[in-house]
Amino acid sequence: MNQDCIKIVVGSQNPVKINAVRNAIASLYPNSTVECTGIYAPSKVPDQPMTAKQTREGAENRVRFCQQQIEADFYVALEGGVDIFEYGPATFAYVVIANHCRLSIGRSAILPLPISVYQALQQGEELGHVMDRLFNTQNIKQQGGAIGLLTNGQATRESTYTEALILAMAPFLYEELYDK
Repeated sequence: MNQDCIKIVVGSQNPVKINAVRNAIASLYPNSTVECTGIYAPSKVPDQPMTAKQTREGAENRVRFCQQQIEADFYVALEGGVDIFEYGPATFAYVVIANHCRLSIGRSAILPLPISVYQALQQGEELGHVMDRLFNTQNIKQQGGAIGLLTNGQATRESTYTEALILAMAPFLYEELYDK
């Protein structure tokens, strides 16, 4: 990898996801220029993944697609999903980062969801649309997301993605430790 310019392909055209990737990688490689390109990448899972397994598969599928399209130093995908746990419904994201030799999978913190929101998702709605309706917003998924709304802006979709991405980068930063 050329440390002067790090080329990244993101499996999404959502500016929140692209910015999170750019910010995470730039913070880890402060002496490099980070070139981030977002492309359409099919997840091959429902638009609103309803299980952790579907969510992870969606991110993995997006990364594999990106690897087949453009030459890059890193391929990254983020997939937001929901699941119901013993303590109730929650939303989270899986992040998948790959280069030509390694794959790293991480997951964001979870955000508990009101049961009424989860029930709307079970009926086929997407989280962003449900939140737009509840909070009278427009296209919140390309802004602060449900996270921003339900935390009064103290956390956002982008900040949560950025943290998950930084954590998932550990195997790339310390390859010698992860190869043992």
